[in-house]
Amino acid sequence: MQVLLAQLASAAATGGGDAWRRTWTDLSGGLMDDGVVADGAYAALPHLVEAAAVLPPGQTVDFWVDLGFMVTADYRPPVPADLEEGFGAALRLAERAATRSLLAAGTPGQVCAQLALSCVALASHPMGEVLGQFPDLGDSGLLLSCPACGSDTEIPDFFVDPARAPLKAPLLPSPAPVREEGHPWGEVAAALREEALGEGWEPFLQVARDVAVRGVSPETPGQAVLCLVAGMVAVRGTPQRAAGKLARRLMSLTGHFRCWDCERTWTIADGLVENPDGALPQHGPAGARTDFDGSTAAAESAAAGQPSRAATRFRQEDNAVVAADGTPWGRISVFSDSVPGSLGGVYALAVVSRPGGPNLVAGAGNKGVVCLWDVTDGRLVHDPLPGHPDAVRSMTTLLLPDGRVLLASGGDSGTIAMWNPLTGQPVREPAGDWPGGVTEMCTAVVPDGHTLLVTATPKGAVRMWEPDSGECVRRLNPYGSPIQSVTAVPISADHTLIAAADTAGRVHVWDPAVDDPWDRGAAVQLSARALADADHRVAAVEAVWTPDRTLLATADNLGVVMLWDLSTGTPVGDGLPSSTGTAGPPLITAATQHGGRTVLITGTRHGHRLRVWEPQTGAVQHISLDVSLTCLATAGADLIVGHDRGVLSLPLGRQ
Repeated sequence: MQVLLAQLASAAATGGGDAWRRTWTDLSGGLMDDGVVADGAYAALPHLVEAAAVLPPGQTVDFWVDLGFMVTADYRPPVPADLEEGFGAALRLAERAATRSLLAAGTPGQVCAQLALSCVALASHPMGEVLGQFPDLGDSGLLLSCPACGSDTEIPDFFVDPARAPLKAPLLPSPAPVREEGHPWGEVAAALREEALGEGWEPFLQVARDVAVRGVSPETPGQAVLCLVAGMVAVRGTPQRAAGKLARRLMSLTGHFRCWDCERTWTIADGLVENPDGALPQHGPAGARTDFDGSTAAAESAAAGQPSRAATRFRQEDNAVVAADGTPWGRISVFSDSVPGSLGGVYALAVVSRPGGPNLVAGAGNKGVVCLWDVTDGRLVHDPLPGHPDAVRSMTTLLLPDGRVLLASGGDSGTIAMWNPLTGQPVREPAGDWPGGVTEMCTAVVPDGHTLLVTATPKGAVRMWEPDSGECVRRLNPYGSPIQSVTAVPISADHTLIAAADTAGRVHVWDPAVDDPWDRGAAVQLSARALADADHRVAAVEAVWTPDRTLLATADNLGVVMLWDLSTGTPVGDGLPSSTGTAGPPLITAATQHGGRTVLITGTRHGHRLRVWEPQTGAVQHISLDVSLTCLATAGADLIVGHDRGVLSLPLGRQ
């Protein structure tokens, strides 16, 4: 270290720019490695700063950028007490020298932005921390962290060259913080000429000048500091045309964003910095140029004087659902467990409709027992039914022609059990021993008057069973594709089609009314072109009732949901796009609300967030729960949620 310091001093004395860069490159690796600052850095850096400060400003740009990375590194030891005074003086000298380099002409735009942020970091402003996670302006997306809830909000198409200036420049507080005389930013103010960014941008450059005149201090608002950084890129970056484009994109960072999770609005500056001190949510939509999904609707509504949209974000607080602003929405009912902890996680749900009585909810999981609850109060209506020697992964109900209601459950080892849910008694002994287990079930109604149980396995066996006898009467899936999701889609009162998604993301549609599995019957396959154009690899399917027909919903691992007309195999409407926080193995169910409105509820297996989508209007609500999701069902106006600790229900409409 001493030898390299001597070499740096010699290079500085002779004015050798290349020698300085080579020596500094050799030394910097010993001061910081992979974002970790070495313990001895604080003793060496004052000497390096003194050596660099006397060099011509254009030769030391890389040094000041590297120094900015060091003083904002995520892993840096505290400054030893005996070095604090000397290191503080070195930072003040470095701020003056780095600012001189910033004013030197001929720095490429991206490097100029990094140098400006390094100057901000050397002035001890929190926005200097952005240097270590500087957005890659080659990409269009921006990732921000909510200062309140910590959720990440991704705005996919943020970085575009703005065609015009944003609606409103940030404001400095009154009185604005002012540094003591002797700060080095006065010349920066003089360099920020009005025409640097073109028409409409002068208010932003005026903010940059005001910050520079007063001097960058830790109390200066982050938005205003970003105006200064963008302004310097415009006047000192090269080539001028490209630097101006980069500066306008950087100036976009002076706006606001809306957290997709807690639905609060923050400055983008606060979203760029981890745990920003003093960050406060912004009140009202004025000036908010992006909402949680990256659209400009909030800003345009504010500009037109329109009211802001109703809250769409809800969260669990104890046993209640509340809106993002704390307004109560409804109560959460926790379904009882006969012996706390005896049920464990619930991985399969089914709803039993009882003529003349409230619905029952059946659930089961790793313990191999089946439980039935009264949906109105969540109490057990029978003791748990020990019908499986293994975990239960699938359930369905069957309404038979004679009016009886049966409940079927499928186990990991391939067992199939059949119950009378009203009495809690088995209809017959559990049967079957199919490799891979019975992981999916649904009910098929065929025109000959029979109601049959359909089961699917990951090995690709899709069978149809007579429920009372347990006899296998038909087979589907002639190609043998491994199946991960299956559903029944009624096309008439006495005829259903079976839709399934295989593990390759393909969708199969079968007609159970035909004996030959190769005979398509009434089944129409989904449009391969539409699936390919949407790059939609389906992982879950669900039947969706609407007032005029029943549609098929398909969901993929990105959170995308599409609706399909099975009479034509074509998509219906625009679908539900992907959303931050809802990607992964999908869960999906559908419900009909008051007034006949259809909603789909989607989530992610082992996730915590739900989306409630009304396809007719496109409205989407988001619900964040304190449990790990495993399965979903609906019972009337209630959503039933199976999770890692049991079952709960919550209202789909305000109570």
